[in-house]
Amino acid sequence: MPAPPQEVVVDGRRLRLSNLEKVMYPETGTTKGEVIDYLTRIAPAMLPHLAGRPVTRIRWPDGTGEGSFFAKHLEAGAPPWVARRPIEHSTGAKDYPLVDGIPTLVYLAQVASIELHVPQWRFDATGGRRNPDRLVLDLDPGPGAGLAECAEVARWARAILLDLGMDPVPVTSGSKGVHLYAPLDGSRTSDEISAFAKELARLLEADHPDLVVSQMSKAARPGKVFLDWSQNNGKKTTIAPYSLRGRDRPTVAAPRSWDELDDPDLRHLLFDEVLERVGGVGDLFATLAPTDAGPLASYIAKRSAAKTPEPVPDSPAGTPSAGSARFVIQEHHARRLHYDLRLERDGVLVSWAVPRGIPDSPSTNHLAVMTEPHPMEYLGFAGEIPAGEYGAGSMSIWDTGTFALEKWRDDEVIFTANGREGGPLGSVRLALIRTSGDGEKSQWLLHRMKTDAAPPASAPPAPASRPSPATPLPPPSPMLATTSTPPLARRAAERWGAWVEFKWDGVRALGIWDGQTLRLRARSGTDITARYPEVTAAAAFGPASCVVDGEIVALDERGRPSFSLLQHRMHLTKTPEIEREARRIPVQYLLFDVLEVDGRDAAPLPLAQRRELLERLAADAHEPIVLPPIADDVDDALATARAMDLEGVVVKDPSSVYRRGQRSDQWLKVKLTLMQEIVIGGIRPGKGGRSGGIGSLLMGIPTPDGLHYVGRVGSGFGDATLARLDAALTPLRTDENPFVDVGQEEASDALWVRPELVGEVEYAEATPNATLRHARWRGLRPDKTPDQVRMED
Repeated sequence: MPAPPQEVVVDGRRLRLSNLEKVMYPETGTTKGEVIDYLTRIAPAMLPHLAGRPVTRIRWPDGTGEGSFFAKHLEAGAPPWVARRPIEHSTGAKDYPLVDGIPTLVYLAQVASIELHVPQWRFDATGGRRNPDRLVLDLDPGPGAGLAECAEVARWARAILLDLGMDPVPVTSGSKGVHLYAPLDGSRTSDEISAFAKELARLLEADHPDLVVSQMSKAARPGKVFLDWSQNNGKKTTIAPYSLRGRDRPTVAAPRSWDELDDPDLRHLLFDEVLERVGGVGDLFATLAPTDAGPLASYIAKRSAAKTPEPVPDSPAGTPSAGSARFVIQEHHARRLHYDLRLERDGVLVSWAVPRGIPDSPSTNHLAVMTEPHPMEYLGFAGEIPAGEYGAGSMSIWDTGTFALEKWRDDEVIFTANGREGGPLGSVRLALIRTSGDGEKSQWLLHRMKTDAAPPASAPPAPASRPSPATPLPPPSPMLATTSTPPLARRAAERWGAWVEFKWDGVRALGIWDGQTLRLRARSGTDITARYPEVTAAAAFGPASCVVDGEIVALDERGRPSFSLLQHRMHLTKTPEIEREARRIPVQYLLFDVLEVDGRDAAPLPLAQRRELLERLAADAHEPIVLPPIADDVDDALATARAMDLEGVVVKDPSSVYRRGQRSDQWLKVKLTLMQEIVIGGIRPGKGGRSGGIGSLLMGIPTPDGLHYVGRVGSGFGDATLARLDAALTPLRTDENPFVDVGQEEASDALWVRPELVGEVEYAEATPNATLRHARWRGLRPDKTPDQVRMED
C-alpha cells in the first residue's frame, strides 16, 4: 500500500509530494524520491543553465517502462508560485514553466517530468525573446556508429569553432550522441545562427563525407553521424544540461571534458556519477551560464530560508554598498573546523574557506578554497545552522572590519585588512593566489606578506607549531646540474669522492610539507599538487615542516620510468580525469635532497649532511614516496642506467651546498641519449595522412638576439599527442615570425605561433650552428618556461 501524500516546505514553498516510492526506472529500481533527491542536489549546477528559458517537458507518469507525452503548457493544478511565460502557438498562447529555483524542480519531478528541454534563447525582463546566447550542434549517431564516432566529429567541429574564437563544451546526451555547445554574444538572431550552424555542418560533411551527414534523411545516416544544426531554430529545444533522460536507466545529459572524449571507453553517465563529478570538479558547463544570472544564484540554490537562520535574499543580484570595503572572518564548526574569509566586492561577499585560518608568519602559506559568493547580510551572521542543511554547524565571528585593496585579479588578490579594535587580527597584509581551478572550489594560497603592521594577537590555531626562522627563507627554487661527459664526470668523482644518483626521466618537483599536508611545485613554480593525489595522500614526513627536492616519474608495466606515459598525467587538471589516469598510470615521487627542515634553512649544509636529514625525514614515508640509493661508481651506474633504459646519471660533490635556482658544476649530469628542451615557434602543415593537421614543429632556443631556429621535429607524434598539441597551439597562432634566423624554405608555408610553449626532443647530433639533426618528439614540458630553456653543452 503506497505511503500517504506528504506536505513539505522547500525554500519556503509548500509542496504536496506523493508516491515517492514509485519506481521510475524499472531496470535500476530508481524511485521518484531518488529523482527528486538528484534534482535538489544538482540544482546549484543546473539552475543557471535553465534560468529564463521556457521548459518543454517529457512526462512519464508510470515510469520510463510505460508511455510518455510532451508537455508544453503548464497544467492547471500547478502551484501559483511556479513562474511562467506565454508563447504564442497556432492554437493560442501556452504558458511555459520557468525553472527559477529548487521548488520548481521538485514540483516538475512530482508530476513525473523526467526530461527538461529548453531553447538556446531566454526571455527578457518584459517577456520578449532575446537572441540566442548559445550555439548547439546535435551529433546523432546513425546505425553502426556510436559515441566514439560522435567524439571524432566533435573534435573536427571544435577545431573550426576555435578558429572563430568560440570554445565549445561537449555534453554526452544521455541518450545516443553528443551535444556541442558554444557561447554567443547575443548579437545574432536564431535564424542567423541556424544558417551558420547549417553551413558548418555542410563544411564538415564536405571534408569528411565518410563519417558526417548534414541531411535530415534517415536513409543517409547508417554508419555516419548526423550533425543536426536545426536545433538552433528559435522554435526547437534541446535536452537541458544535467537533465535526466527517460531511458531504461537514469542517464543524464552530462557536460564532459575534451580529454574524456578521447577515451575509447566513453559512455553515458548515470545520475549518481554526475553528482560525484560535480562535487569533485564543479560545473564543466559554467562558461555557458548567462552572465546576468546573478552572483548569489548558487548561494540561494543551496539554502532553504525556512530551515536555516542564514540570510537568504529574494534576488540573486546582490546589494551594492557605497561604504568602505568590509570583510569578515568567521569560525565555522561544520564537519571540520575551518575559517571563512569574506571580502566585499560588487555587492556580495566573495568567500574562501581557509581550513587553517590566517597564517601567522610569511614563511607559511595556507590553503584557501573559494566557495559561492555570500550576501552582504552575512557580515554580521552568527548562529547554529541546523543538521542536514548546507554547512550545518555553529558559526561565530572571529574578526571583522575594513580592508584596503591593492590588487584584484582573477588569479590574485592583495589587500590590507584592519580588524576591530582589540580583535585577534590586528592589521595584516594578505595575498590570495589562485593555484588551480576556476570559480567555486578553485584552490588558492593565503599568504601573509612581510610588510605587516603587526602580527595577529591570536591567530586561528594551526595543527602543528614550529619555530620561525630568524629571517624569512627564500622561495623554494631547485638547484640545477651542468651537462657533462662520462670521462669528465669520472674524473670529478675521483676528485670529490664518488656520489652518483640516477637521472630519472620525469618532472622535477619541490615538495612543501607543513606537518600535515604535502604540496608539490614544478620547477616553473606552478602548483601541481592536485595532479598527483597518490603522492600527497601518502605523504608522511613527521610533525616537522620541510621542503624536499625530487622527481615525479610514471612507471611502465616493467616498473621503469617512462616520460611518454607521464605526458598523460602532466596536463590534467580535472579531478575525475586525474583519478582515472592515476589508476592507469601510477607515479612515484623520488627524493634526492632537502632545502628546509622545521623552518630552518638546510641549503648551506653540505650534501652529505643534507642526505642524513633527508633519510630521517623519509624514514616514515611509504610508496609512492621513495628515497633511491646512491651509487659509488660512475661506470657501474651508467651501465645500470643503460640496462634500465634510464636517462642517465648525476655525479655530485658530497660537500656541495644547495644553490637555489642556480646551475652548478658541482652537480654534473651525464645523459645516455642527447636531449634538448626547445621553444615551439611555428607549425609546418601536414601532408598525406596528416593533411589538415600538424606536419612538424619549428623549434627554437632563446638567445640574447631573439629566438634562434634549431630545426624542426616531425616524428614521435601519436594521434592523441597531435590533438593535444593542436589544442595548445591554436590559441597561440600569430602573423608574426618569432624567429630571428629561420630559412626561407622553412618559412614558406609556416604557421607562426607565439613562442610560449616548451617541449623536449631527443636527437642524433647538433651541427656547428646548433641545428638538431634527426629530432624526435618526447613531449611538452609545462613545468618549464621559455626563459629557462638554454642550449645543452
